[in-house]
Amino acid sequence: MATSSWETLKENAGMMDLASFYHGKNVLVTGAGGFIGSHLAETLVRAGANVTAMLKYGSSSHWGNLEHAETAVKQSLCVVAGNVEDTDFVMGAVQGKDVVFHLAALIAIPYSYVAPRSYVRTNVEGTLNVVEAARRLGTVRVVHTSTSEVYGTALREPIDEDHPLQGQSPYSASKIGADKIAESYYRSFSTPVVTLRPFNTFGPRQSARAFIPTIISQALTRDVIELGALDPMRDMTFVGDTVSGFLAAGAASGIEGQTINLGTGSTATIGDFANKILNLMNCDKPIVQDPKRIRPADSEVFKLVSDNQKAKALMAWSPETTVEDGLNQTIAFVEKHINLYRPAEYTV
Repeated sequence: MATSSWETLKENAGMMDLASFYHGKNVLVTGAGGFIGSHLAETLVRAGANVTAMLKYGSSSHWGNLEHAETAVKQSLCVVAGNVEDTDFVMGAVQGKDVVFHLAALIAIPYSYVAPRSYVRTNVEGTLNVVEAARRLGTVRVVHTSTSEVYGTALREPIDEDHPLQGQSPYSASKIGADKIAESYYRSFSTPVVTLRPFNTFGPRQSARAFIPTIISQALTRDVIELGALDPMRDMTFVGDTVSGFLAAGAASGIEGQTINLGTGSTATIGDFANKILNLMNCDKPIVQDPKRIRPADSEVFKLVSDNQKAKALMAWSPETTVEDGLNQTIAFVEKHINLYRPAEYTV
């Protein structure tokens, strides 16, 4: 059976006080219907927090990945639907919250080539709305979500938080802008913002826009595995560990204004991950490159590997889940929910 973020939290003795910290707290999670956001919201509910889950409004009233949460968890959530680009809506959502976890964003890199202005509006202006609301309302802590993509291809390794920022895609450029907005609010107004930079996160509920569920869903349904570039290297963190990092960032004292990496400190190529997944699935299928899945040459980030020493020092955080265990949990989820994937199509 898959290990939930909450079970991981309970099993880690150092996290027991962290769970107690959130009990009774009023917490907002923007982007709560997303991959990481849904796991975070669910874990907070289990810790006894009063969780408001902000979702992007849609006429279907679908809760995104929160639909996979247990009924008791969903019944405990206060769900609000709107748009992070709407200043008034965000102000109302932030009102009365002790901690705000800001994860709402457009994240698909290929789509950022198609609609870059949308990324500026959601990622930059949306972040501005969140930190401005926190400033005006006196929110105790805002945890802003960055991404390792802001570093671009590693100029030195492992990548620490002082590594130069390189906008190698419109997506990464928009996240650099969002990070700088958050930084400016701490420096200008002492808004208590902490910026987390997760390296690549994987696990149950991740969409086909990521390469690991793409490999798994194709292995289950197709004769060949179609991927883009196989040589880029990624530092993959299981979602339960990423969630623990968010919880630590929301609770740790004296870290306002800091930018902190969340990663394992190890890396492997996409091709290596593909072969590992196929071995775990006892699947012998060829891997072929699909030209339409390959990024423009100067946009591809060829190597990401984190320096996670700052997270260890400031938040007592380090990843606990092995890649193999995380992949097995992800395989089990995709097998059970193969209807959520379209393996024959390239999802931008």
